[in-house]
Amino acid sequence: MQAEVNIGLVGHVDHGKTSLTKALTGKWTDTHSEELKRGISIKIGYADASFYKCPKCERHSTKEQCPYCREKTKFLRKVSFLDAPGHETLMTTTIAASSIIEGGILVIAANEQCPQPQTLEHLMILDILGIKNLVVVQNKIDLVTEEKAKESYKQIKAFLKGTVGENAPIIPMAANYGTNVDALIGAIEETIKTPKRDEAAPMKMYVARSFDVNKPGTQISKLRGGVIGGSIVQGTVKVGDEIEIRPGISKPSKDKEVVDSIIVKVRMLSVEGKECEKASPGGLVGIETPLDPSITKADSLVGNIVGKPGTLPPVSSEIEIEYSPIKRADIEIPPPKAPEPVVVSIGTATVVGIITNKKGKKISVKLKHPTCADKSAKIAVSRKVGQRWRLCGYGVLVGGLSK
Repeated sequence: MQAEVNIGLVGHVDHGKTSLTKALTGKWTDTHSEELKRGISIKIGYADASFYKCPKCERHSTKEQCPYCREKTKFLRKVSFLDAPGHETLMTTTIAASSIIEGGILVIAANEQCPQPQTLEHLMILDILGIKNLVVVQNKIDLVTEEKAKESYKQIKAFLKGTVGENAPIIPMAANYGTNVDALIGAIEETIKTPKRDEAAPMKMYVARSFDVNKPGTQISKLRGGVIGGSIVQGTVKVGDEIEIRPGISKPSKDKEVVDSIIVKVRMLSVEGKECEKASPGGLVGIETPLDPSITKADSLVGNIVGKPGTLPPVSSEIEIEYSPIKRADIEIPPPKAPEPVVVSIGTATVVGIITNKKGKKISVKLKHPTCADKSAKIAVSRKVGQRWRLCGYGVLVGGLSK
């Protein structure tokens, strides 16, 4: 069964997003060696959970048998969680995760002052991308006194005032112990509804991950093709369907030629590690292709759009953005100007560019690598402040010149 909705977990580094994902799904999403070594999320982690409600005690859980009164529960729906990195240097990965979610859980630790830098930036990202369905988790209440927990709650309420999260429910939790998981699931069910999907529209998917699934030493006759993973936003795809990947291989190297698109047939579909014949919007989908796995390894196709051949937007190497600055109390942000370097995040693509022109609210940006995006797509713009890239503005794509 495929998940119906994608929910992102965002918040400051080490506030408990990965622990919360494990409490909800039973899966620890930090699986890469560098993540395990450093103890932080680096790539987008994802895991699914099925929600149930007990007809007797009316409490929510992820179990077919109620863990509170042992009655048989009623299935509600399956949900996919995306665990986004909280560290400042990995903000672009968080922006990519935010582009394929329909709701968010903002995790704020009770044992630290609110807001922390990435708490602020992650909330701004959700606001920019129009993610209005939000639940706030006040995590780590087991590490503070009751008085401190109440003080933290007041800080969170003050921080959320006037933002997209002003009316969001705030659930106190100790994720490591599974405390209040039932209350969190209830809040998610109430706040983050399954959106209406257009399955009749041409298939479109944003690529959030890409892999070489072959183990070292695999015999040539047993090698599997490259795998792309992401979230379908409209339409459906079946095994055997022809799909187009744009902008394809946009980063030249000695072994790779730059191409505008790749057209291949779907060899296999996978949802939560299980093969299926058809995939629809909602959740995360893996698509095995006949591509050489060296093309898809190490997330090299992240940022691409997949769709029915002939239906995708053109590939562009220069874009025009209607830009709006973000008001920030923590840093001073001067107006953008040419030839300033910027990092633009469009969908799941993150690309370095140079501002070539500014006229009124519109800025033109020449991209280091071509990208593919729908007109009116929302864009997050990061600029260099001191020695760091910081989220400074957002905009809407109003034009692009084909490569």
